[in-house]
Amino acid sequence: MPPLRRRDLLAGTALALLKAGIAPGDILQGELPWEPAAQQPNYPPRSGGWRFFTPQQAAMIEAMADRFIPPDPHTPGGAQAGCAVYVDRQLAGPYGRNAGLYDRPPFQKGTPSQGEQSAVTPAQLYRTGLPALASWCQQQRGHTWVQLPAAQQDEVLRGLEAGQIQLQGVNGETFFQAVLKDVKEGFFADPVYGGNRDMCAWKMIGFPGARYNYRDWVGRHNQRYPYAPVSIAGSPEWSEGA
Repeated sequence: MPPLRRRDLLAGTALALLKAGIAPGDILQGELPWEPAAQQPNYPPRSGGWRFFTPQQAAMIEAMADRFIPPDPHTPGGAQAGCAVYVDRQLAGPYGRNAGLYDRPPFQKGTPSQGEQSAVTPAQLYRTGLPALASWCQQQRGHTWVQLPAAQQDEVLRGLEAGQIQLQGVNGETFFQAVLKDVKEGFFADPVYGGNRDMCAWKMIGFPGARYNYRDWVGRHNQRYPYAPVSIAGSPEWSEGA
């Protein structure tokens, strides 16, 4: 492929501007003639019901979230923190369909740092994984996942993590790692996305949140940040569903 010449680049840019109705010499003022991610709507975290999960599937994710992040006297567990809401909204949005990611073959097994190398989207993985887990628990334990005692839930999760439990139509270890990652993200993400309810995770670790400036505290090691965290949802620019 011949190298791109500066003259060709400038000519191509000018042609693109003319097609868009913008003369090369015009000065853009005010708003840009495009809107980033305009095709991707926001998903308000609390309005309405579940957007991706059925109520039964949501209960399964909440139970799993509480095993990953059990509640204690000081901090809510994964369920009460809204991790299932976070995962539900993510799967209903661009993340669920791998929007913006290259998903064409050939596929090879990647390293842990490379993540899953597959054409299967997160939404497809959950759609297959949750019913498969429910069926396995009913057949092997005689109860639904939610009905299992906490000790047995932990046993099942350890089996999935170790690749010892085979689910129908889905890799159990892959499914486990996806749910674990998404629940952890929901616990520590900004509450505007549905999880980390009341900024409970940020309060637990002393994270300042979306504050404009906290440089004075960056170098104060072993000193707890004294101010309450701030969420994006509390900013004047944010309006739910905008």
